[in-house]
Amino acid sequence: MGLGDLGIVLRDLGLLSLVVALMAAASFPVAVLFREGVALRPLGLTLGASLLVWALLYWPFRRSGETQLRHALVVAGLGWLLVAALGALPLFLLSRRLGGGLLYPYADFANAFFESISGFTGTGLTMALRPDLLPKTLQWWRSLMEWIGGMGVIVLMIALLAGPGLSAATLYYAEARTEKIHPSVRSTVRTMWWIYGLYTGLSVLAFFAAGMPPWEALNHAMTGVATGGFSLWPESLGRYRSLAVEVAAMFAMVAGAVSFVVHYQMLLSGPGVLWRDLQTRWFLLALLLGTGLLGAVLLGPWPAREAFRVAAFQYVSAMTCTGFQTVDLARWSEAGKFLLVVGMVVGGAAGSTAGGIKVLRLATLAGGVRWQIRRLLSPPDAVVPCRLGAECYSEEEIYRRMGQAAALFFLWVAFLVAGAFLLAQLYPPGRYTLADFLFEVASAQSNVGLSVGLTHPGMPTLAKLLLSFHMWVGRLEIIPVLILVRTLLGRR
Repeated sequence: MGLGDLGIVLRDLGLLSLVVALMAAASFPVAVLFREGVALRPLGLTLGASLLVWALLYWPFRRSGETQLRHALVVAGLGWLLVAALGALPLFLLSRRLGGGLLYPYADFANAFFESISGFTGTGLTMALRPDLLPKTLQWWRSLMEWIGGMGVIVLMIALLAGPGLSAATLYYAEARTEKIHPSVRSTVRTMWWIYGLYTGLSVLAFFAAGMPPWEALNHAMTGVATGGFSLWPESLGRYRSLAVEVAAMFAMVAGAVSFVVHYQMLLSGPGVLWRDLQTRWFLLALLLGTGLLGAVLLGPWPAREAFRVAAFQYVSAMTCTGFQTVDLARWSEAGKFLLVVGMVVGGAAGSTAGGIKVLRLATLAGGVRWQIRRLLSPPDAVVPCRLGAECYSEEEIYRRMGQAAALFFLWVAFLVAGAFLLAQLYPPGRYTLADFLFEVASAQSNVGLSVGLTHPGMPTLAKLLLSFHMWVGRLEIIPVLILVRTLLGRR
């Protein structure tokens, strides 16, 4: 990478730091409202540090050239780490002032960074043993990180800060987004934020109607629609023991896991779009199938009604990549954990806030395999069309789509298996099973947040860094990370 390329990357990274500065500025009213004067200095230092990074990176290189895809992929890879490091500052600084310990575990910067990258990637794995006892400012900061991260820090930068020299389209695609509502990427992004805000507001009302106090309803709505899953309670939503709360949560989670393009079409044309869209139809059917299978597995420990209620909530939470819990998953059977791993790996719809491989890619692979079988069974000179939903693709196009989906699927599984193997080396033998390690890594890499107990403040530091790596890799969908590594090694 030449000096000109480096200037472009540093300029764009400087702009990303302004996202954290805006978040810190927006958090001052929370500290004032709840009379938490102790939080003002940490927020001020975070604001100052973010502005300093902006001044050092953006200002000297503000006249650099236009961002190309190779620059954008590097910015996406490094940008999430930069934002996570800056976002850890309020957690770290305020916890230090409050004395640290198990109640404020973020006084250890490794814990603060873990929580921050978990928040911004929309994962929801947490170091907080008692989030209900954290200051309201930190509760808000955790929820705000997930709400911003659910849509994407680069997407927010495009909406608010993009200026001359920045190519919105390349930055947008580099953050693993391809959906477009309007021809212009900036118009698409603004519409997406409008839809995102609408569903967040509806989720707040749903939680409030289900009996949550306003503060809890606001925070759980933000992390639910973001498919992040941070909760204000150590038992997550199991604290409420309320069917109404679970239904409200499932509304928020499913809304977050459906493509913004489909939401936009639904607001224009009605809910029939949900079934007509191939990806959404597959997603909803997969939720029903997974719930049915998981409910059957749980019939032993629970009565039928309770088993399917638990199965519905936990499978929706897993496949939407949210991470809300109502039960202790550590006590589940291997079969139950395996089904949740499948849901987490598949994930939600492309173009949503959910993680995972995405339903559309699996639908593409399944459609391509079905087409290949039909070709083999047809006469050699027969023309066999390949349809995915209502669209018909040429042979060249379907091979290209299948190749992309297969490559990502292979990489996803390879990183998952390698991560589980490495994580197992960091814990004493015999305490956890292979299913537990696969579960925790799948939860991190798919940006889910469900846990079987491996994630806690006392876990090995290397385990925290390993899961942080998988959260980062999963949020970027692996390819930008590999390109970043090649770039840093000086290869094109």
